[in-house]
Amino acid sequence: MVEGSMTQGAGQGPELARAATLRDFRVPAYVHETGPYAQNTPPDEGAGPVEEPEGYTPTRRDLPVINRGDTVQIAVDPAAPETTDGPGPLYVVGDVHGYLDQLVAALQEQGLIDSAGNWSAGTARLWFLGDFTDRGPDGIGVIDLVMRLSAEAAAAGGYCKALMGNHELLLLGAKRFGDTPVNSGAGTATFQAAWLLNGGQKTDMDRLQDHHLQWMARLDAMELVDGHLLVHSDTTAYLDYGDSIEALNDTIRETLTRNDADECWDLFRKFTKRFAFRDDGGAEAVRSLLDAYGGTRIVHGHSPIPYLLGEVGSEDGEDSTGPIVEGPHLYADGLAIAMDGGVTMAGKLLVQQLPLDN
Repeated sequence: MVEGSMTQGAGQGPELARAATLRDFRVPAYVHETGPYAQNTPPDEGAGPVEEPEGYTPTRRDLPVINRGDTVQIAVDPAAPETTDGPGPLYVVGDVHGYLDQLVAALQEQGLIDSAGNWSAGTARLWFLGDFTDRGPDGIGVIDLVMRLSAEAAAAGGYCKALMGNHELLLLGAKRFGDTPVNSGAGTATFQAAWLLNGGQKTDMDRLQDHHLQWMARLDAMELVDGHLLVHSDTTAYLDYGDSIEALNDTIRETLTRNDADECWDLFRKFTKRFAFRDDGGAEAVRSLLDAYGGTRIVHGHSPIPYLLGEVGSEDGEDSTGPIVEGPHLYADGLAIAMDGGVTMAGKLLVQQLPLDN
């Protein structure tokens, strides 16, 4: 079993009309005056087809609707964490994106924190799968909570740790490089523009401090716990960074340390890839990671379950009922567990004990 350093970390504001074009990634002046971009605006009509052979790209805001029937919805009744000798029960948390209130409620429901928001799970082990900020109202509040729970859990004999998500890379890049042009492969791009385009919150940037930046930059990207290979993104791009978990995490940390804008952009771009585990070749893609890094199942966030299920409403956005998410989703021949419940689209912030029953 491989486990890394202790860690933690996630938000969404009022909707605004998107810019007329996404081909020039300079930040519009009015963004700084009126607030963040909306996340769920439909793509520009008449813009023509966009080639995205490797899935989602960081210079486009919208996710496609995936009308698939190859996922299985798992509903598991919450159980109080055990506090016996040895390692406690294992929990994972999907994408939070600044929804601090929902996170607190979900952790309390699982008995991991008490009514005052303090760690109450003894030797339980808690992993966050990344994406703590952007889109929701209080990303820095989420990071502060996870950092505090890390210390409290360790004192109680358990732990609270977190993985690197693409939005941690995005916020780091926006802070470090701002409007510095990077080689995006699709025209002029900057971290600042991509951050705003993908739900960056001015309130998070204003409250971002050095210790938050240091914490994010030191997060591991992958861990193996009880046979579960934990990652943020459902992509095979991790294979580009090392043939072992230790090598991969070291390579990514060293890339961030070098502070090269183009290198960091390439890392961010690869972390935004998604949907590698669906369709006919999905199970094979999962196995390529399990063969390289170990484990019997991958557990990931990043791609919202409502998109995997095609439950995001009509294309014109008139369906106001919102997606229905009851729990994580098991797919790719039972080899992958999706944990992003789509909290940014009125879905559910998932906190789940592992293993799942088949």
